[in-house]
Amino acid sequence: MVRILGNNLPNKKKIYIALTSIYGIGIPTSKNILNSLNIDENLKVSELNEENVSAIRDFLENEDFKLEGDLKRYISLNIKRLIEISSVRGRRHLKGLPVRGQRTRTNNRTSRRLGLFTRRNK
Repeated sequence: MVRILGNNLPNKKKIYIALTSIYGIGIPTSKNILNSLNIDENLKVSELNEENVSAIRDFLENEDFKLEGDLKRYISLNIKRLIEISSVRGRRHLKGLPVRGQRTRTNNRTSRRLGLFTRRNK
């Protein structure tokens, strides 16, 4: 198994899919990384040699990507900032309601199950 940034990449998957197991890397980003390193996207993780693995590891550590813990910390700080300035988005984060304008009359079962949604008496 290949270990990059604290994540074990599954051996049976293609490398461009396996890189998405790292938090902050999606399919387009993984394809861009592999193209810049001249590594075939369709290779499986078990078929990679040690040079390719070290090249990927060095690329992810040296580039200015926010991955894993740094990205999670960045997102949580942004949410805390929204809550502190008591913006509408921050208040909705605090209440556990949908933040981006989704409908709440019928389609937010999870937050209603948590008891965070106040119902009107009919």
